[in-house]
Amino acid sequence: MKVLVTGGAGFIGSHLAEAMLDKGHDVTILDNLSTGRLKNIAHLEKNPNFHIVIGDILNEFLVDKFVERADWVFHLAAAVGVQLIVKDPLRSLMTNIRGSETIFESVYRYHKKVLITSTSEIYGKNISAALKEDDDRILGSPLKSRWSYSTSKAVDEILAYTYWREKNVPTVIVRLFNTVGPRQTGHYGMVIPRFVEQALKGEDITVYGTGEQSRCFLYVKDAVSGIIKLMEHPDALGKVFNLGNQAEVTINDLARKIITLTNSSSKIVHIPYDEAYEEGFEDMQRRVPDTTRARQLVGFNPTIKLDDLLNMVIAEFQTQMSPAAKIS
Repeated sequence: MKVLVTGGAGFIGSHLAEAMLDKGHDVTILDNLSTGRLKNIAHLEKNPNFHIVIGDILNEFLVDKFVERADWVFHLAAAVGVQLIVKDPLRSLMTNIRGSETIFESVYRYHKKVLITSTSEIYGKNISAALKEDDDRILGSPLKSRWSYSTSKAVDEILAYTYWREKNVPTVIVRLFNTVGPRQTGHYGMVIPRFVEQALKGEDITVYGTGEQSRCFLYVKDAVSGIIKLMEHPDALGKVFNLGNQAEVTINDLARKIITLTNSSSKIVHIPYDEAYEEGFEDMQRRVPDTTRARQLVGFNPTIKLDDLLNMVIAEFQTQMSPAAKIS
């Protein structure tokens, strides 16, 4: 199988490319390196079945060329992270919406199978106990940049579903909930790597808002396993699937866990949302997935618990921050 992974030098994309290579496929990644990093895929470059293309999904001629050559397309390229969305909402909208339009036009032209990764941000301020794929979206004002990301990914999903329904393009939609693991950075607001780095440096751990908001965290390789199984299953076509963990933790408790696991002297400091992001910023109090649909179809079941996941991230940061790593 020849596989194209857009955003393949990113955190999740690099793990997906690695997993597809391990399964014996020929993998090409397309990434503009705006948030992806070459170090994420450096260990793959000696594999003769691995190919990297530095380019943008907004370049329709480039996209068309590599979609034509592929059997499957995994579309992960997108603007990611709350901080990036708030800082540069227009570029984020262009990347997510126009980039996906380019991908879908090409997969339609060559009738290729495509999986698109969406996000739990789709649900907005819906705080249901366990969010199902068909649950309502509850959003704030369209003038608040926080909700532009949710809206852009909703448009992506609509495109995917409409191309499936009207043009018979084989599409699968996956909504990811707070995916975490090695290679993720805290540069764009991702909470676990940001907290871990602060704890290891003995800095204040900066919790935004009250810290009583809760989240569930999924190990990246569990996410990738679910993505691949859904791409492989014929009954996933035209459907959307939540992939996430259901073990809920408040952000305050998460910070305390990280302080304990790192044996850190860090203190927890709360920063108002208006100060951390922008005036009028809105957040959701909880975000818990119902993963019944993916579990029933492909047996999706997270394997890594939160403490083990945190220890994994801590170990990676300790290696990166060691004197030997700095010298090299």
